[in-house]
Amino acid sequence: MSRRLILALSLLAVLAAGIFAWWSLRSVVVPAVTLRAAPLVRTLQFSARVATLSRVEVGSTVTGRVLQVMVAEGAQVAMGDVLVRMESDELRAALAQAQAGERQAAARLEGLRSTGRRVTLAAVVQAESVLAAAQADLQRTQDLMVKGFVSDARLDESKRTAAVAQAQLASARAQSAANAEQGTDLVQAQAQLTLASAATAAARARLAQTAVAAPADAKVLSRLVEPGQIVQPGRSMFSLALAGPFQLVAQVDERYLEQLKVGQSASVLADAFADQRFVARIQSIAPVVDAQRGAIEVKFALQQPVPVFLREDMTLSLEVETARRESALTVPLDALHPDPSRAGTTVLIERDGRVVERKVRLGLRTIEAAEVLDGLAAGDVVLRGIAPKPGARVRVDMASRALVLPHKGGQADAGAAMTNAMGR
Repeated sequence: MSRRLILALSLLAVLAAGIFAWWSLRSVVVPAVTLRAAPLVRTLQFSARVATLSRVEVGSTVTGRVLQVMVAEGAQVAMGDVLVRMESDELRAALAQAQAGERQAAARLEGLRSTGRRVTLAAVVQAESVLAAAQADLQRTQDLMVKGFVSDARLDESKRTAAVAQAQLASARAQSAANAEQGTDLVQAQAQLTLASAATAAARARLAQTAVAAPADAKVLSRLVEPGQIVQPGRSMFSLALAGPFQLVAQVDERYLEQLKVGQSASVLADAFADQRFVARIQSIAPVVDAQRGAIEVKFALQQPVPVFLREDMTLSLEVETARRESALTVPLDALHPDPSRAGTTVLIERDGRVVERKVRLGLRTIEAAEVLDGLAAGDVVLRGIAPKPGARVRVDMASRALVLPHKGGQADAGAAMTNAMGR
């Protein structure tokens, strides 16, 4: 090999070594953030619907044809206001017939108490007189029989007459007792009058049911009946929202149950009225989870004054503050690295131009950032994203170093947004 070739190869080796050394020692530019204390708030966002405390379906209790519909959708009605009138000619005739039967039963009872009682008392007096005469005749016949003036046949006839008079008196007394205030005839007549009165009341009630009235102060949400329709019991004609305070009902993913507590405040916004936010508070959390949707029902009570634009079943967006730190060191989530060997979390920081690994203990976590409880201090420069291994030279991107984390812990977590879609 010539000396010139050996020299060329030596120069190439030196050049390659220099390039390798430069590549190994060069500083990698990475994005970073300088830690500083700031407020940290965790919130959940989800959809809810407006609902009244009670909603009822109103229908008819009798079968018939609708004559008039008195209200329209959206109308405010008071308790007792007539909503629907139905044809009632047949029921009116039935009521008149029942009232006639009641009057007949009342007249019979009154007759038993007045004329009937006097007649039975007179019959008793008459039977007593007949018996007294028959007994006197029997005594005379017996005296004459002893003296031999009458035959045995005559005596037998007198005995029969006295026995018949005795039976007639017993019958008259029984009839009089039956006509007494607690007698069987009066009790039966009273029962018939009661039965007739009940029939009248039933006919009157059926007639009253042809006018369907509002059960309480309410708002008409839907009207499902028109004049001329044949309606039957069990078929809904109106849906009413009973008067009372509004509440908001939301279906929240069960994963966030631990974050929700009764009394927490929520900021509420309607898409159609984006400039009119108002406040609600968690009133109750359902004791069971909907197994099909994996969601739990949360109810919110509105704080006064209630916005006038709220409508039943209107969809609203809620943001519930579930946790707050007035001052906390926070790191972005893309700066966290799992540490499988120690089952913890680490971050990479820049120290004197090199990468240094730090194990951290985290607290409150949001969708964008996490609170650092231990392992870092204010002013530390935390590397974000994919960074070189510990010990490598690194140069911090000055633009990213000036980045300040948002003080609020995210608009909504993806799971909560998904819950809203499911909760509708």
